[in-house]
Amino acid sequence: MQIDFTKSPDGLVPVVIQDEQTLEVLMLGYMNQEAYDKTVQDKVVTFYSRSKNRLWTKGETSNNFLHVKSIHIDCDNDTILIKSKPNGPTCHTGERSCFKTTYNQNFILELESIIEDRYTNPQEGSYINKLRKKGLNKIAQKVGEEGVETVIAALAETETDLINEASDLVFHLLVLLREKGLNIQTIAKNLEGRHAPKSSDHTVS
Repeated sequence: MQIDFTKSPDGLVPVVIQDEQTLEVLMLGYMNQEAYDKTVQDKVVTFYSRSKNRLWTKGETSNNFLHVKSIHIDCDNDTILIKSKPNGPTCHTGERSCFKTTYNQNFILELESIIEDRYTNPQEGSYINKLRKKGLNKIAQKVGEEGVETVIAALAETETDLINEASDLVFHLLVLLREKGLNIQTIAKNLEGRHAPKSSDHTVS
């Protein structure tokens, strides 16, 4: 699909920037043909700034670049969606999103990104680094322990206890998935496949 820049008299089309992992909407900007071509070539988001009247690469002064992961065009060929990996906060105010949502509804996915960063950039003293050094058996054991503690909390403890134990379980499961080279997207795709209408005890409904 080709973008129709002629629909707007100024040759600009709106561009929605979305976090590639958490799917959170980060900002809205505009591109002309030149900005789009530069974005595709450099794999870093470049807008056309209506206030500066020039091309503007997001992060050119702050280094908070938006690295392009995929580009999608809407059905009318006049709006662009870019899934990106942000290099730091997206908003000039220091917020992760220009829309300042009250909480990160996708923090589990962001947590997965933090775990990935600890794997690729080990930090001495971090819990993930200590856990990883103990190996797969210990990581898997922690998932089992947290699973049992979650069940106990659900049956005999307070709601706060259950929330805390379930949080520990999810965290250690994410570490285990990373240790095995998997991620939460893999699990989501599997669950989506199970959701397809069919007679199965494992179907999600």
